[in-house]
Amino acid sequence: MDLDNKDYYVNRELSWLMFNERVLEEAYDKTNPLLERFKFLAITASNLDEFFMVRVSGLLDKVDVGYNKKDIAGLTPSEQLEKISEKAHEMYAKQNSCLMRSLLPALEKEGVRFLKPKELSKEQIKFLKEYFDSTLYPILTPMAIDQSRPFPLLPNKSLNLIMQIIKDDEKVYAIMQVPTVVSRVTELPSSSDSREFIMLEDIISMFVENLFEGCDVKSLSYFRITRNSDLTIDEEDTDDLLSEIEKSIKKRKWGDPVRLEIEKNMDKEIKDFLLAMLDLDGGDIYESTGYIDFTVWSKFSSIKGFDHLRDEVLSPQPVPEFLDKNIFEAIKENDILVHHPYESFDCVVKYVQEASKDPNVLAIKQTLYRVSGNSPIVGALIQAAENGKQVTVLVELKARFDEENNIIWAKKLEKAGCHVIYGLVGLKTHCKICLVVRQEEDGIKRYVHMATGNYNDSTAKLYTDYGFFTAKESFGTDVSALFNVLTGYSKPPQWKKISVAPTSLRQTFLQWIENETNIAKQGRYAEITAKMNSLVDKEMIDALYNASMAGVKINLIVRGICCLKSGIKGVSENIRVISIVDRFLEHSRIYYFHDDGNEKIFLSSADLMPRNLDKRVETAFPIEEESLKERIKETLKITLSDTVKARVQKPDGTYERIDRRGKESIHSQLIFHKQATENYKKAKKHIDSEMFRPLESNMD
Repeated sequence: MDLDNKDYYVNRELSWLMFNERVLEEAYDKTNPLLERFKFLAITASNLDEFFMVRVSGLLDKVDVGYNKKDIAGLTPSEQLEKISEKAHEMYAKQNSCLMRSLLPALEKEGVRFLKPKELSKEQIKFLKEYFDSTLYPILTPMAIDQSRPFPLLPNKSLNLIMQIIKDDEKVYAIMQVPTVVSRVTELPSSSDSREFIMLEDIISMFVENLFEGCDVKSLSYFRITRNSDLTIDEEDTDDLLSEIEKSIKKRKWGDPVRLEIEKNMDKEIKDFLLAMLDLDGGDIYESTGYIDFTVWSKFSSIKGFDHLRDEVLSPQPVPEFLDKNIFEAIKENDILVHHPYESFDCVVKYVQEASKDPNVLAIKQTLYRVSGNSPIVGALIQAAENGKQVTVLVELKARFDEENNIIWAKKLEKAGCHVIYGLVGLKTHCKICLVVRQEEDGIKRYVHMATGNYNDSTAKLYTDYGFFTAKESFGTDVSALFNVLTGYSKPPQWKKISVAPTSLRQTFLQWIENETNIAKQGRYAEITAKMNSLVDKEMIDALYNASMAGVKINLIVRGICCLKSGIKGVSENIRVISIVDRFLEHSRIYYFHDDGNEKIFLSSADLMPRNLDKRVETAFPIEEESLKERIKETLKITLSDTVKARVQKPDGTYERIDRRGKESIHSQLIFHKQATENYKKAKKHIDSEMFRPLESNMD
């Protein structure tokens, strides 16, 4: 079978746009609470911003240097840009329609209105005039554009007002950035039962002439620029990586424009002027029929007093294995698996905090890729160093859009006395591992935490991930050796348990796929189930195609990009692909191989993408305890049975919702939270009964 046929593959960028459309569907979905729908709309906008800042910018750079190599689906960079533009414009129009025709009218029915200047009462106008004079006027900065004052360099993603002004019978332009130091949404005094709001840009428009006394503001309009924000750092030729990244972050605000968002009714003369100044063409314009920059609705969705318009809070549950136990004793007793966010991330924080205070702990070694702004884990590592522990932290400075945050933490960790490593040249360190070395009565004991997700207490409440604790010596040996590779000049050893990219992980996955293929060829049952964020790597896709053609049953749960096409006759008939988009972002990576009944399950930090397999330090680790394997198998089974939030991929690469007619309603994320709640209650009840038993004995 010729697997070079471009029709067997989906372009990566178009597949990502299809994923963002699935997120947008959640904003349209009336079964979701209204403010959750606003949140989904904001997520699609934030996603699209990053897509232009990184992916579109990268393709434009390729076109600029004459790079014409075709991608997996047979498209050159310029052909990809054409298709992206068409799809992205469609999506932008859908976002506008969702807000103006669905969400805002539905919000008005709930007693919340967004007013335009012409709808304001006299009392509201007076209120806004006082607000403008006292607060806005002092911070607004109009910038004239003339021979002595050129077009200003406007920051990435900033919302700006452009005005055409008549001054001394001459037509001139001025620009003003909408300030970000005050809220973009202002609540108005209201005499009705409704709560009424107005956008900051509308307030500015009402009183803008106060900033141009003696001039006539002929027309005004708002616009927003998205800039190329991908960092390009030559790691080979830099002596100080931290300093070089700090410089690059500052440049990110001022990259070349790649997209211009404008109001639909913008004056043509102003539009042409902007295109000329920004060196863009008409295809780079995205016209909004409502408000520009939908990310504003994320913060608004948290408005107080409307809990009935939000999802019921699903609180993370305590982990049963750690109840009423010393954390290290619990890990030494059994391997422990934690399913976030259904089970609380607090146990991971406590693991590092206890290690920082435990007098028997000698050393802590940890990788950090993305951490929260006020990270308790970093705080614990700092405390550990101050308590005299040997603390080694690999902080990945190249974690996209978290570089600045990570630099701040790296400096604080260094100042506290931690050994801070910035990773390997040319590779991002993306694996999630934490090693605690403890002196015990019978000698040195190593405790290991490995995970599919970041050491980030904030996103751990929003992302589905698995964490794994073990005190098995084989895992401890591997993780110690991996840190020696990361921090020194040690060569990768023969791993006992784990597989590591970029040296062995690709081969491990290919080997297990080939093993299932060979089993199927011998006429025996073979199965692969894999859950990941993205499937892009052609070698992996082709291996799965070959497995399918041999008769292997393959289930893929791919949240985002999927360049594989399922259900193609003679190629991928045995492959089913689903994508789940729900309140929690599906983030865990799980790889299951039936292996003729000797089932193998790996958890990993890696997706099946070239960057993960070849350009990052990633880990995959086996789950060996039968009870833990059963838990993961049950998770996969429930996820694959989801009929509420799952979409199924069709042979053309597009997706459709599950046809629920005659099917049981299965909402996988709600089931997992229910399971975690029941497991905690059962464990708590057992502990309480054990505590009460001695008291009964004494009474006798």
